[in-house]
Amino acid sequence: MQVQNNIASINAARNQGIETGKLKKSLEKLSSGFRIVRAGDDAAGLTISEGMRSRINSLNQAMRNIDDGIGLTNVGDGALTEVHSMLQRLKTLALKSANGTYDQSNRETLNMEKDQILEEIDRIGSTTKFGEISLFSRADANANTQLWQPPELDDTIPLQIGGSTQAGEVLDVERYYIGSRELQLDQTDFSTVEKGQKSVGYIEDAIEAVSKVRASFGAAYMHLDHTHNNLSVTSENMQAAESQIRDTNMAEEITKYTSSNIVLQSSNMMLTNANNLPQTILELLK
Repeated sequence: MQVQNNIASINAARNQGIETGKLKKSLEKLSSGFRIVRAGDDAAGLTISEGMRSRINSLNQAMRNIDDGIGLTNVGDGALTEVHSMLQRLKTLALKSANGTYDQSNRETLNMEKDQILEEIDRIGSTTKFGEISLFSRADANANTQLWQPPELDDTIPLQIGGSTQAGEVLDVERYYIGSRELQLDQTDFSTVEKGQKSVGYIEDAIEAVSKVRASFGAAYMHLDHTHNNLSVTSENMQAAESQIRDTNMAEEITKYTSSNIVLQSSNMMLTNANNLPQTILELLK
């Protein structure tokens, strides 16, 4: 029996410290929900997890970008829906003017309505915006309209639809010039039968041009919609994979916690008993 060094107590204290550390780690993982709280828990797993988190964040932002792009195409298509409606009415007026049963007074009325329609087309072309981005830029007023072949492409609006800047991760939405002059509708005139007949051709060309622009918006919309669905599935699967690496398995960790808690309580009891061992020496002195 020894008094100076209570080896049993030292051993019990060491084991108590080990179990206390295990218990703290289990509590940390259970309370945070993460298996990897710090790099020391799993250095390799942390590296993989952080890479996945970066990719997931990029995919989620790309989906928000796509939502904005879908809104942009819907705004453009909605505006051109009304332009198409006005062009159909304009063609009706042109066909009326091409008929010889209308006198000059009637033709002035037809031209009056035509001018109002063209004014509204110009207004739509100049004011249709997504935020502050004009969807139908206007051409130089000094340009020679005879050189135009509608629809005339202005430029493109780039949409970031992927999680990186690699090729294929950017979709360019085409932006066209839209207005009465750009569609060559400023050359329409209903003052005579001959001019009315010629105006029908300009209006038909304008209807076809607007159809092409709407088709461009429609194609971009479908592209964005499919891309959004793909990114959504990819993000979901990647989050599931990242969760397997980073998150705590609650059932497993609760089992470890319970085991460590029981062992810790046992260690406390043994430490108490070990500290009481030297007291037995006093019995020898009696």
